[in-house]
Amino acid sequence: MHVTVSVVGEDTREVSVAEGDTYADLLAGLAYSPHEVSVLVDGRPVPADRPVDADRVEVLRLVKGG
Repeated sequence: MHVTVSVVGEDTREVSVAEGDTYADLLAGLAYSPHEVSVLVDGRPVPADRPVDADRVEVLRLVKGG
């Protein structure tokens, strides 16, 4: 399955996920931790342990810079 991931304020990427992958797995492929971002589906946050069930998601970075 292919998922379009929009990182808010940054870029948009196309990511492949396997059946049963969770949103945490999707984030790991993007080098983000569930502790530093929220995944939004239709504008609503989803738990990191939920299986990926959307073809478009937004990633909102909670911590940025240094």
